[in-house]
Formats: sequence, C-alpha cells, structure tokens
Amino acid sequence: MKKCVDCVEDKNCRDSFSSWIFFAIGLIATIAIRVVTLLIHVNPIYAKIAWYIGVGGFFIFFIYKFRVNLNRTRIINKQNIVDKIDNMKQLTKDDYGFIRAILCALSSRKETINYLFIFGLSAVALLLAIYMDFLR
Repeated sequence: MKKCVDCVEDKNCRDSFSSWIFFAIGLIATIAIRVVTLLIHVNPIYAKIAWYIGVGGFFIFFIYKFRVNLNRTRIINKQNIVDKIDNMKQLTKDDYGFIRAILCALSSRKETINYLFIFGLSAVALLLAIYMDFLR
C-alpha cells in the first residue's frame, strides 16, 4: 500500500529527500551525544566536538519536527477537527484525508528506526558510561 497518496500531509510523511536529510541529521546527533561520555575518557576535545555536533544536530532536527507539527496544528485548527470529533459532527472528505495522513505519518518507517536507534544507543551509552565511570 502506498502511503499518503494525494493528501495534505504528503510532504511530511513521504520519503522525500529533505525528510531523509533531517532523519540523517537526527541519527548523527543521536550518535554524537551518546559518545560524549566515552570520548571524555579518550580525549576531552573529542567529547566537546561530539557534544557540539549532537546538540547542534538536535537543534536542527527539532526545528524541522516543530515546523511539521506546527503545520499539522494549523490544519487541525483551520478544519476545526477537534470540535467535530468532540461533538461527533460529520467529518468532511478532507478531514478524513488529513486524519489518515496523520496516522500514516505516525506509522512512518523513519520514525520507528529513529526511536529504535535512540533507545538502543542510549542503552549502550548508559552501559558504557557505568563501566567507564564505576567499574573500570
């Protein structure tokens, strides 16, 4: 099944070049911020560089995510979707399309990979930090 065909969210949940760029920035930031604790034991300057890459990457990535969410919020407000759902009013074809698009974006492959990457690297970083700080 092809996702987000002819919907208002097409640019946000499809695998566009720019979405892959921001995805890569997020993954690089995730790696960088999690190696800081390890690199501090190797060379503090490397740890600082990793910290700047990580925080800068997250800054860029979350500006992108904020913009996507802000655009969605504007559409939700413009189409009065929350009020329609709360009052069980009839949804329009556009409303259904937008809700479908949000559900499509929530099931994005990139989002799942991103979360798994963050969880996995966080666990590894935590274990390495405990080892380096307390067990070594």
